[in-house]
Amino acid sequence: MTDDSEVVHGFPHLGTVRAAITALHKRLSYDGVLGYAPSVAPADVAFSDQDDLHLGTQRVARALVQHLRLPDARVIVAFRTMEHAASVELAAGPEYFIELNDRFRTHRADIGAALAHEITHVLLHRLGLGFTGTRDNEILTDTAAAYLGSGWLLLDAFREDALSRQKLGYLTPEEFGYVLAERARLFGEDPSVWFTSPQAYTAYTEGRTRAARDSTHPPLTVAGRSGRRAYAKHRKEALENGRRTAPGLPYDFTRTPDGLRVSFDCPICHQRIRIPVRGRVRARCGLCRTVLECDT
Repeated sequence: MTDDSEVVHGFPHLGTVRAAITALHKRLSYDGVLGYAPSVAPADVAFSDQDDLHLGTQRVARALVQHLRLPDARVIVAFRTMEHAASVELAAGPEYFIELNDRFRTHRADIGAALAHEITHVLLHRLGLGFTGTRDNEILTDTAAAYLGSGWLLLDAFREDALSRQKLGYLTPEEFGYVLAERARLFGEDPSVWFTSPQAYTAYTEGRTRAARDSTHPPLTVAGRSGRRAYAKHRKEALENGRRTAPGLPYDFTRTPDGLRVSFDCPICHQRIRIPVRGRVRARCGLCRTVLECDT
């Protein structure tokens, strides 16, 4: 939880975010991911200053448990002084025990955001899905929350002005926007209409712009003219010299006994796709079933 300190912006964790999206598709399957449509409704997680603190918290927690398709068990929430926004006890159940920072007693509108992150920890624990290291595992949790329809609350909790700053979660605001844009493309929903924070909307639009690039790079046929020219140059080098593409480009080439092949990330689930270089081809991602028109 960042409070009145500098907020990191940009896309420093994008590689881990994409790996997290791939991991979710692999663990849940394509149909399993689609089971998380639509996102949790704003009305189900709304929390006003007039609501009873504990009853309201229980209501929001129950809505998030149901949205994330967890067993319908009681969520016990307590408030205490702590460094982080919240913590959760990852036990087998049948109850979930969550502690929230005392500051949420007076910042009730953000209780749903803190609970979304912690209850997603419970989901990933139940699924047996985790990354090595605390940092990457927390990025996985934020990504899963956003991609599965409750993490828009985390971005909406982001506020930044000349006097104060607040951000929940480990992703930057723009990375939350990126994941929400990836979800929006898959599910056809627009989360921006739910934001109450102007800074959240700005971060979402920046993330959406970055996500749009994933669908416009070669060898996809929708790639721009400059990208196609660069791709043709690298393909020629690979054919003549067997040279692989330089790091940082969205594709690379491999010489095989059957000819040249190009590898690139699926723009939906980010799994690596490898297809032969033979002009226009239609590729189907085996993980998310997306059909891609390519000019190799």
